[in-house]
Amino acid sequence: MTTRKKKGGEYFKTTNQRGEIAELKKNLNDHKTGVQKDAVKKVIAFMTCGTDVSPLFNDVVKSITTPDLELKKLVYLYIINYARKQADAALKVVDHFRKDAQNPDPLIRALAIRTMGCIRIPKIKDSLAPTLKLALRDKDDYVKKTAAICTVKLYDIDQEIVFKEEFVPKLRELISEGNPMVVFNAVAALTEIGMKSGKDVFNMNSNMLSGLAAALSECNEWGQVYLLDALAAYQPDEKEATSILQRVSPQLKHKNAAVSMSAIKVIMKYLPLVESKTVKKNSLDAMRPPLITLLNHSIHPPEIQYVALRNINLIIQKFPDLLTGFQYLKEFFCEYNDPIYVKIEKLEIMVRLADDSNIDLILTEFKSYAKEADTEFVRKAVRAIGRCAIKLTAKAQKCVHVLLELIKTGVNYVVQEGIIVIKDIFRKYPNKYEQIIGVLCDNLDSLDEPEAKASMVWIIGEYSARISNSVELLETFAETFEADGTQVQLAILTAVVKLFLHKPDEAGDLVKKVLEICTKKVDNPDLRDRGFVYWRLLYQNPETAKAVVLGKKPEISDQTFQLESKTLNVLLTNINTLSSIFHKPPEQLVKGTRTTNFKTKGEGDYDEDEDEDEDEDEDEDEDEDEDEEEENSGAKPAQAATGDLLGMLDSEPAAATTASVPTTAPTKSKPTVVLSATRGQDYKGLEVAANFSKSEDDDIMLNLYLKNVSQQHLTKFLFKFNANFLGLQVTKDFKPPAIAPGAMIQYSTPLAEDGKSTLENFGQLQAALKSQLGIAFFYIPFTEWEVLFDRDEAIENSKEFLSQWDGLSDNKAPISSPKSNSPEFVQARLEQIGMRKMAYRQLAQGHACMFLSANMRETDVLIEIEFTQGQLVAHVKSEDPKLAQLVLKIVNAVLK
Repeated sequence: MTTRKKKGGEYFKTTNQRGEIAELKKNLNDHKTGVQKDAVKKVIAFMTCGTDVSPLFNDVVKSITTPDLELKKLVYLYIINYARKQADAALKVVDHFRKDAQNPDPLIRALAIRTMGCIRIPKIKDSLAPTLKLALRDKDDYVKKTAAICTVKLYDIDQEIVFKEEFVPKLRELISEGNPMVVFNAVAALTEIGMKSGKDVFNMNSNMLSGLAAALSECNEWGQVYLLDALAAYQPDEKEATSILQRVSPQLKHKNAAVSMSAIKVIMKYLPLVESKTVKKNSLDAMRPPLITLLNHSIHPPEIQYVALRNINLIIQKFPDLLTGFQYLKEFFCEYNDPIYVKIEKLEIMVRLADDSNIDLILTEFKSYAKEADTEFVRKAVRAIGRCAIKLTAKAQKCVHVLLELIKTGVNYVVQEGIIVIKDIFRKYPNKYEQIIGVLCDNLDSLDEPEAKASMVWIIGEYSARISNSVELLETFAETFEADGTQVQLAILTAVVKLFLHKPDEAGDLVKKVLEICTKKVDNPDLRDRGFVYWRLLYQNPETAKAVVLGKKPEISDQTFQLESKTLNVLLTNINTLSSIFHKPPEQLVKGTRTTNFKTKGEGDYDEDEDEDEDEDEDEDEDEDEDEEEENSGAKPAQAATGDLLGMLDSEPAAATTASVPTTAPTKSKPTVVLSATRGQDYKGLEVAANFSKSEDDDIMLNLYLKNVSQQHLTKFLFKFNANFLGLQVTKDFKPPAIAPGAMIQYSTPLAEDGKSTLENFGQLQAALKSQLGIAFFYIPFTEWEVLFDRDEAIENSKEFLSQWDGLSDNKAPISSPKSNSPEFVQARLEQIGMRKMAYRQLAQGHACMFLSANMRETDVLIEIEFTQGQLVAHVKSEDPKLAQLVLKIVNAVLK
């Protein structure tokens, strides 16, 4: 009688009867292979459904010695799943794995190695490491491929053993093997280890480079991505770069978007290294078709199109002529069914591609977009027309004409967006398009958005001398002054002062009314302080007031929308990553290591990459520039020759108060953004950047840059460090001033030692900041090592150095991955942070020592850097053992 073979689904039909586990136990111990196999399959089905079958562990693993490959796979799968629960029992079957790893059948050898790698028990490393060593030298390529991937799993279990047992060099050797499958997995393993360790584990040479290039066309698509990314990380010479560009070009035509984008990344990285114009031209020509193909909605979904558009945005900033011409421009025209995020990115690229030859076609497109139903898209289209006017001086008249046509349609949001961009056009081309002001004034009743209202007020104030009813118009806006938002109030204040300077006889009552509201009734400190500044300026020196308020404004340029050259180059080398999508360098996308280039205090706010934010803040920036000109004029205000200009002689305002903060010496490091206002925790609304410096009194200072992007005033702050490697804590005097919505302050506070130190989280301090928005936790990286050392107090006398050296215990450690092994580099870096060189001794061929002294926390620290066969070893001694260990870590961080 024959037994019907069960189908896979039947094993999942469980009855949950009490004797079912006992029956499985019986069948697992049956001598017939078929019965055992059915029982194990039933156990796997139970396991998949969430039933705990770990009590059957010993019964299942009895079948591990079976010659049946299918049964062996099932047993291995069971062991992987329950190895953590039955750790001791799992370790007992490791000998079976090692035996199978020497089986004549390569499939069984690979299966045993893969299973050992999936058992994440720390004790298994002692058995896995020697097995992997043999497998990496196996004669079968499938086994070597499996062993390469398992090396990463061994690294996850124990990082040190991978480097100590020299697995990395063995993986590098596999790249030269020639088999594409082996090469791909070796590269993938090295990439993972490099990412997790932060080290350059490739150390690429010509043989490895040849192996990568040869395997490139024979790997599967994901293998090609790994290989291309490895090539992009390599720094070749010109000859190698030319050869690789030729090898990479065929991958541009690959149907997988990831492969073609990775190939583009290699080209972007290598093109600057090539001198030949022909090679450059051929490479750029080869890039055009795949870039355009990525935008084909019939081939790629909108998400892929968006990623391609974000990357194209970067590429055309580097190579503006790459996609010029109608045949390429038309590919960026918006389709009716494009998602909004794709449409907006296409608009951005069309603005970048706009020139005198194609602007007519682009304006026709933008004009049609401005008549669509999607409000957000319409606004972006109108703003794009304004950007084209600013970018192309010769075609600005045509752009303004299109904007006027759209404003005359009377659609509320189109009118308001049009007024916003025309304000920018007036700043770019002053005194050129005043004839359109009448059309703008006809739409005053439709203005209900703060930015549009502020823009219209700016226009009236700027051209108040030429607008006959400017006093009447601004009086209308002043009637609702107290009900308007801060942005509109600031614009009205500045516009009224401009009006008064143009028409003092007509606007005297109006300016007095507005200044009194600003200085007596308004709580906003920005508005109040600006009112005091204008009041004092007009009262004491009207001529200076005219020079400041009516002075020439900085010209808007289309470069406003360009990334800095340095940032652009970084992003181009990270094409096909999140970095190129967010247009942020990688370090800004990783928590705790994001950096933004801040200006120092007195230079104004820091730069933002978002174009819209720049547009929104331009009117406020202009007013800030006026204040700075007044403050920096340096001339002592003289009593006005015209007497009491505003009729306020008896009520001279007191000077606006400013926050008192300790004086700090200039710091060389730039602040690091440690808390985003929009991403990350639930805590949103406050952006925090920070760095450290040393005050004139030699106190360690924490410098905080706090930017309020919420809609409320922030007035109360509490700040505290967790136990950190420096034992630092803020003092009780931590009292930052209030921060108005949209404002940013710099606040410096001294730090004191609290005696609670730990070497965990070396190089960063965990902090907590509490405000009305809630409590935020973040890390502040510490790299300003020079603030810790007092060079003037370091030992200078060699005899004193030697007398202390002999009596102190030694703390030593090798310098991991030093940036340079040269004594000159070591001396320069350590002296830069405040150490003093005592002596340098050449002991033997390839062996030398450098001695340095330092003083930290009023305690002497003695340092020796040993140069041996290209390696660096640091020795640190001090009366305080904990301090010696800390300085040893600092030396390692400075030199690596």
